[in-house]
Amino acid sequence: MKDQIIETVTALFSGADERDWTKVKNALAENVELDYSSMTGNPASLVSSGDIITAWRGFLPGFDKTHHQLADFYVMQNGSVALVHYYGKAEHFIGDECWIVEGTYDTELIETNGKWIITKHKLNLIKQDGNMDLPALAAARVSEQG
Repeated sequence: MKDQIIETVTALFSGADERDWTKVKNALAENVELDYSSMTGNPASLVSSGDIITAWRGFLPGFDKTHHQLADFYVMQNGSVALVHYYGKAEHFIGDECWIVEGTYDTELIETNGKWIITKHKLNLIKQDGNMDLPALAAARVSEQG
């Protein structure tokens, strides 16, 4: 059971790296409480899976490549609800430049019809490093391609 839970979490990140939006959508509930407040300052909010994918599609393809590394999974399961705490490092590349985000995540999943899906996703930022201008450049590159 814990393997399925971790597989769902890793599918979210590998789907983003692969730009496989179906894989990302399959990992998410219809609506997800998304909390990147530790990085953005914006409060947590309930976001549809479609809006999450739209936002990521407007940003991630602007990088030449991205690579998410996840480690140290701690899974607490209570029936059809699971909480997963883990470490994550995301590297985002444009040419030789890199923007790095490191932190831990707290992700909640529910089991529905024998499948685990993400209902809450929170980043606990440890640090950002590298070229902090790359996110804006990536978004601009996507809009130019549009």
